[in-house]
Amino acid sequence: MKKIEIITRPEKLGGIKNILLTHDCEGLTVLSVMGSGKQRGYIDEMHFSGEDINLLPKIMIFTVVEDEKCDGILADIATIIGTGKTGDGKVFISDIEDAMRIRTNERGLDAIN
Repeated sequence: MKKIEIITRPEKLGGIKNILLTHDCEGLTVLSVMGSGKQRGYIDEMHFSGEDINLLPKIMIFTVVEDEKCDGILADIATIIGTGKTGDGKVFISDIEDAMRIRTNERGLDAIN
């Protein structure tokens, strides 16, 4: 199993949800986050504790998928979500050793499907 973490612009959520559904992945978690990367947050300036901190609103999406679905999902994210412009975001992939659905005590792939 692979955990896919996507950090991107909030308006990309619908497209990412569609990509995951196309690959039969229904479970996801979405967080509202703030951050800056290469673009250094140069759209809105936030003031925090008397210091100027440039941050942009982003979303972070977490999902866990079967290993064989990962490459297809990543290819679709790059093709469908990517604009080629700074600020498109990042995707992080990590191995998941195990998972458990609390309600049924199912483990592994049964817990995520």
